Amino acid sequence: MTFFIFLLACGAAASTGIIFKPGQWYESLVKPGFTPPNWLFPVAWTLIYLLLAWAGYRLSQLPGSQRVLALWAAQIALNTLWTPVFFGAQRMFAGLVIITLLWLVVAAMVVMALRLDLISGLILFPYLVWLSVAAALNFSILRNNR
Repeated sequence: MTFFIFLLACGAAASTGIIFKPGQWYESLVKPGFTPPNWLFPVAWTLIYLLLAWAGYRLSQLPGSQRVLALWAAQIALNTLWTPVFFGAQRMFAGLVIITLLWLVVAAMVVMALRLDLISGLILFPYLVWLSVAAALNFSILRNNR
């Protein structure tokens, strides 16, 4: 049951991508050469959300996991916020601020998770890598589309 609660939270975050689609505005932006192909975004996020729910579940079963679970809650809130701000409101700088905070929270979460449970920390690592790409993309788009 606990896994499905984490999965539900991830599903809520993912739903913002359905509501606030990139659309014509995003397509018209000047993007860097390292921009992943459009088909990769839903594939990557689906995998990341499944891993995130799994890691959240694993961590919730461990004594002393309250702080890392607080970071889990903070990251899913920030994750949910980024899409409507960047794609919905088309606020690239605000998106950069949010994704920077998100990256910092996830980095702290990964470190704490590694200390509590190596597998959970490793499960979360692809999320941090993908956020690094997303943050660099957000920064480059902001810089190239003033």
